[in-house]
Amino acid sequence: MVVFSFAFYEFSFPANGKATLGTPFQYALFRAIWIASVVSNIGTWMQNVAGVWLVTTLTTSALVVALMQTANSLPAFLLSMPAGALGDLIDRRRLLLLTQGFMAIVAFALGALTLLGEVSALGVLAFTFLLGIGAALNAPVWQTVTTELVPRPVLPFAITLNGVSNNIARAIGPAIGGLIIAYYSPGWVFLVNGLSFLGTYAVIFSWQRTEEASSGPAENFTGALRAGLRYVQYSPAIYAVLFRTFAFSFGASAMWGLLSVVIARKLGLSSGAYGVMLSWLGAGAITGALLMGRAGNKLNFNQRVLLGTLVFVGTNVCLALVTVVYWLYPVMFLSGIAWLMVMTSFSTTVQLHVPKWVQARVVSIYMLVFQAGLSLGSIVWGELADRASLETALLATAVWMLVSMLLAIPFPMRSAEGLDLAPAEHWPDPAVQGTIDPDDGPVVVMIEYHVAAADQPAFRQAVARLTRLRLRDGSLRAGVFSDIADPTRITEFFHVATWGEHQRQHHRFTREDQALEAQVRQLHTGPEPPRVTHFLAFPKTPNVEVATPFETMEGPQ
Repeated sequence: MVVFSFAFYEFSFPANGKATLGTPFQYALFRAIWIASVVSNIGTWMQNVAGVWLVTTLTTSALVVALMQTANSLPAFLLSMPAGALGDLIDRRRLLLLTQGFMAIVAFALGALTLLGEVSALGVLAFTFLLGIGAALNAPVWQTVTTELVPRPVLPFAITLNGVSNNIARAIGPAIGGLIIAYYSPGWVFLVNGLSFLGTYAVIFSWQRTEEASSGPAENFTGALRAGLRYVQYSPAIYAVLFRTFAFSFGASAMWGLLSVVIARKLGLSSGAYGVMLSWLGAGAITGALLMGRAGNKLNFNQRVLLGTLVFVGTNVCLALVTVVYWLYPVMFLSGIAWLMVMTSFSTTVQLHVPKWVQARVVSIYMLVFQAGLSLGSIVWGELADRASLETALLATAVWMLVSMLLAIPFPMRSAEGLDLAPAEHWPDPAVQGTIDPDDGPVVVMIEYHVAAADQPAFRQAVARLTRLRLRDGSLRAGVFSDIADPTRITEFFHVATWGEHQRQHHRFTREDQALEAQVRQLHTGPEPPRVTHFLAFPKTPNVEVATPFETMEGPQ
């Protein structure tokens, strides 16, 4: 057994080759980017503490303070999907360099204005919003980069370590930020954050990323956006996570948005106490990662989310009722464990269920839903705190989170174990006479089966799932028909906007999808395989995909 130490925790690599929490650090590029993310996250958490505390001292409105959370998260709500499309369409390294450079400039500008005494509460909100824009463009790409750095069996541990990096920063950054605020000025914190972005920029600049070969005709931006939405719509495992994510983040936003108000107004304490409270959260999250690394798979992702949500119910009740700060430290510690447990469960489930071609887009939609919950929740709970009381808002949040646990019944989180999402690349190119432009269309593909009457119930179930895959991968319409003269003759069809989009479908079909297609074809009878025919609009006309109302597919989930 090989052993090495990283930071304060000893990671081991078993001789049997089974992945552990320390395995991702065997990959040098992951290790370098992870260290850079720790440094950058420390700067970000210092910035968060300094920004929130500065606004708290510049205004008497709890709503304005809570809007700091909205200023952080609203850009993600507005820009996550465009950022995801960009992440799948252009070089991810260049996009990361652009976003890191932009955030460094914004942080330096805010720091300079603060030190000159020329910033107001609304000004801090505006600069925070600009930093949020940079973070929104950066985040989907940053998350999906992990899949390029480690193999799939190691990915859950790498995602957990990404959460650890943020929570190491949460444990260290607020304390450092609080000390700088207490002895100097929030402006110096903003300048240090700018330096942390420059450090990350240097690491990304040194990354020699290999350009990927293009598979099929290039997508345009709007088509890529539609493809991402369509993929989520027809992926039950993904939209189940999205429902659960929104419910959790909407409730959890109360803790993040109102914690500084609890410390400053209810307990009458200083910025140092606020920083210490966030440090307890970070320490809990780090402990949660280590516990999950040792506990293995004793709890599945669904159980982890339920347990974490229950902890947050208790967190909000304690923030509402407890009046002694020392009692809140263990509460924050347990909340940190719960936060990491829930967020890594959501993120890992999404990334393990998505093939690479659409990964940044789906992750961006997940982040959009998460940030929408935080943004809307911050407004709702902040407004409730202003109109009623702080205690009322926190207790209402606890009730919301308790009720949200019932979503586990209609929207269970599914296991991704054993999924093979590599491109199948098994569809042969159809015979074509003449030249077809990628923009020509629409295209209709028809597949003719012969299915015995006794096999038709099983065929109906399997082909309904296959039809969902056709829609998920780019078809605008799809369906199955039987011949009224010969009911054993069944035709599957799917309608695609352009020839280029159908070519992309060939590359989007995964080995997991291929297994389902094999189930359908096994029920086909006859000496020849199912007959596949391609039809192009006559006469040929340039076409573009037109958004149509989303259809609801019936059949097994």
